[in-house]
Amino acid sequence: MAVEQIEHADDHMQECIDNCLEAAQVCEWCADACVDEGEEMARCIRLCRDVADIASLHARFMARNSSYHEELGELCADLCEECAEECEGHDHDHCQACAEILPNCVESCREMASG
Repeated sequence: MAVEQIEHADDHMQECIDNCLEAAQVCEWCADACVDEGEEMARCIRLCRDVADIASLHARFMARNSSYHEELGELCADLCEECAEECEGHDHDHCQACAEILPNCVESCREMASG
C-alpha cells in the first residue's frame, strides 16, 4: 500500500501507485520464473522486465509529483497491456498472475495519463 501521507496524491493516484508497485512485483516474479521455462519464454521475460522497470519508475514519478508522470503513465499502461496479453497465452501460474493483475495497472495508469 502506498504511503497515505503524500499530500499531493489523491485517491486515484494512491491507487495507481499501489497498482504499479504490485505490477512491478508480479512481473519480477514472472520474469524470474520464466527463465526456467525455456527459450520460448524470451518475449514474456523481456516484457515483464520492462513492466517492472516502468511501473516502479511511474510509481516514483507520482510520489514526487513529477510533471512527466502523465506521459510515463501512458507508456506504462501500453506496456502492461502488451505484457498481460503475452502472459495470457501461457499456462504457468506466474504468467496467469500477471495476466490477472496487470489490467488494474493499465486502468489506473490510463486514468493518471488523462490528467
